[in-house]
Amino acid sequence: MFYNKPILDVLLPVGISFYTFQTLSYTIDVYRGNTKPERHFGKFAVFVSFFPQLVAGPIERSNRFIPMLKKKKKLSYHNISEGFKIMLWGFFMKLVVADRLSIYVDMVYNDLNNQSSLTIITASSFFLFQIYCDFAGYSYIAIGAAKIMGIDLMENFRRPNLASSIGDLWNRWHISLSTWFRDYVYIPLGGNRVSIDRFYLNLFLTFLISGLWHGANWTFVLWGVYHGMFMVMEVFLKKNVKISFLRKFNFTILGIIIVFIIKVGSYFFFRANSVSDSFFIFRRVFYDWKPGFSAGDLNIFILCLVGITILTLIEIKQEYFPGKFLILHNKNYYIRLIGTAIFIAIIFYLGVFDGGQFIYFQF
Repeated sequence: MFYNKPILDVLLPVGISFYTFQTLSYTIDVYRGNTKPERHFGKFAVFVSFFPQLVAGPIERSNRFIPMLKKKKKLSYHNISEGFKIMLWGFFMKLVVADRLSIYVDMVYNDLNNQSSLTIITASSFFLFQIYCDFAGYSYIAIGAAKIMGIDLMENFRRPNLASSIGDLWNRWHISLSTWFRDYVYIPLGGNRVSIDRFYLNLFLTFLISGLWHGANWTFVLWGVYHGMFMVMEVFLKKNVKISFLRKFNFTILGIIIVFIIKVGSYFFFRANSVSDSFFIFRRVFYDWKPGFSAGDLNIFILCLVGITILTLIEIKQEYFPGKFLILHNKNYYIRLIGTAIFIAIIFYLGVFDGGQFIYFQF
């Protein structure tokens, strides 16, 4: 006779982890005396449930957000224009890049046994761009919508695919969460103000907890362990290995390539449907190499490459030639208008409009 374990079917509130983190930071800051309690319930309620960033961030801090609510707000052409342009970039990332890439990535990851090693590597590299554009796309849409209402949400992504070290990566990826873990997990554990062994342990535990935050699944735990190991390894090498290459690691193209490869490897865990799939991928890529390559639907594959190329060129321009966003900020009104119209046309022509949800809605 077998015991049938009851299934717990619970409907969780949308975005629960994000506003939980937001209210936790408020509670901790008030307890520490770093911020004063907010006496106005309405303003506190808006801080907790501000709709643009409620479901997937950015995770705001009360001492930054609530003072903005106390300032008089009025609609302005500048805020509406800037907010709309930020949202446009978010829609491009989500609809043109992320949702298009998901078609190819899902095809490969849902049929791993029949895929070659190179196809799996390609799909994992595509997923790196997919999850970035999916999550950053939401953040830009939220930031743009808030801007229209006169609220400046914090920057959440800063071109992480151009990171040249693991430390640099976590200064660029999901900045609001990375700084949350730094302030409320890593520093309370002792940060780097402890013995060197404890310092390495603090780094590792912070990434492990970050992996657990993504969900009760061993794939996320392994993802956290993977990044924690590489973070500790990088710090160890920079402290102990007297090689000029390592000292200049942050400033080289080689550094960007190495970090890119490390990130792709992490998604063998993160995107896999199970732990067994993760280990199958590692075997297929590093041990049991299977030759060949499948592009699937060639038109979809080409459009994937087009989206990645446009994204990368624009981000290189923003990173190394900073300034306003191309023709969308041109001084000439008519050039701005034409540029905006072209960008909207690209989104409608190349975008995927099948109602695909944002990946981070599940966290």
